[in-house]
Amino acid sequence: MDHHFELPRLRELARRSFPQILEAMLVPLVLFYAALWALGPTGAICAALAWNYLALLRRIWRRERLPGVLLIATLGLTARSVLALASGNSLFVYFLQPSLATALLGGAFLLSVPLGRPLAEKLAHDFVPLPAWFVTRPRVHKLFVRISLLWALVSLANAAGTIALLVNVPITTYLAAKTGLSAFLTLGGIVVSSWWFRRGIRHSEPVPVPAA
Repeated sequence: MDHHFELPRLRELARRSFPQILEAMLVPLVLFYAALWALGPTGAICAALAWNYLALLRRIWRRERLPGVLLIATLGLTARSVLALASGNSLFVYFLQPSLATALLGGAFLLSVPLGRPLAEKLAHDFVPLPAWFVTRPRVHKLFVRISLLWALVSLANAAGTIALLVNVPITTYLAAKTGLSAFLTLGGIVVSSWWFRRGIRHSEPVPVPAA
């Protein structure tokens, strides 16, 4: 039997990804700032973290699949919250936390490869409905391994660069430089991984790829 798989267009990908980004990242951010005004730093940290864990528990209770975006966001937020509560809200530690979370993410991408469960594949399922017959192909598995290694490199380079900036430059300079560095590395990773994915599936049997 010939299998046929077509990549969704960019508009469809955006429609699928926005609710997950909203749940995992944007809502906790809004809750943090709202609680910061009403409850102070400790309440803000706990409110944001509680949202993510309630979102995970709700999906477990309903026996739904746990999105990779939500799992990664919760892991990063947990690390950031523990450090914030333990540091007494040190400004240095506050700005250090996202870099450490990025390093943890890079480590997760890297560790997923020898475990045989590349994290890039887990995240791809959150945004694209990939059929089982497609992801079990050796060529596709190797593609996800390559993309996972790419994002391990991007995340670790981002973390190392931002920590070096935090240690060596004033906070005002750090904020601008960090934004530029993170945007450059992230955009580069998106462009390269998207190109790899589309190029890879074009060579894995007849899989049409629509124009963007």
